[in-house]
Amino acid sequence: MRRLLVLLSAVAMFATAQGVMASAAGALKMVDIDSSEQARQRGAEIVVGTCMMCHSLKYIKFADLKEIGMKEEQITALLEDQDIDDRMLSLTPIEIRKESYGKVPPDLSLMAVARQKGPQHIYTLLTDYYYKSAEQEETDNHLFPGIKMPDVLAYADAESDDERAEIEAQAHDVASFLVWASDPSAESRRTIGKYVILYLIILTTLLYLLKRRVWSKLH
Repeated sequence: MRRLLVLLSAVAMFATAQGVMASAAGALKMVDIDSSEQARQRGAEIVVGTCMMCHSLKYIKFADLKEIGMKEEQITALLEDQDIDDRMLSLTPIEIRKESYGKVPPDLSLMAVARQKGPQHIYTLLTDYYYKSAEQEETDNHLFPGIKMPDVLAYADAESDDERAEIEAQAHDVASFLVWASDPSAESRRTIGKYVILYLIILTTLLYLLKRRVWSKLH
């Protein structure tokens, strides 16, 4: 009887957890993320110019931005005290970031895969800021209430549909870049995979024909 109660409790807890996850997923804005080089380049510029005041991308080097079609002079224009072969680390000292937000802001390298529907989570987070009161002094976030991160794209300040659309486009580009940053070799791996599959099909066909030829002689 006790084991049955424990099992029922576990099932109930799992169902509750699933319900919470479903509720959180329902709050996401299910946008399609552009995978074009242009979107990724725009996203890279926003991330370097805005997000990297507090966040780092420790698994990515500035030179890696060439893989999304950026030319060396474009990358050089993004640099401050860094070198093009340096990793994309925030120039703000860790102590200052920790003092400002209570903890060191998370690394963004794997942010797009850290959560289920990560790209949509990033987009929604950036476009879910609002002012808590009419006085417009303090912002909060619908997706992540109590978040310490400021409204970096100033979404809560948007006063017209055109302004909101422009900021949403920027958030979209940020998500696009961070999807690439989470797995820079994904596209080359998919391309290689196609050739590997083609090779295996040809090899299998040749082995089958060889097998038939060998067995025909035995008969």
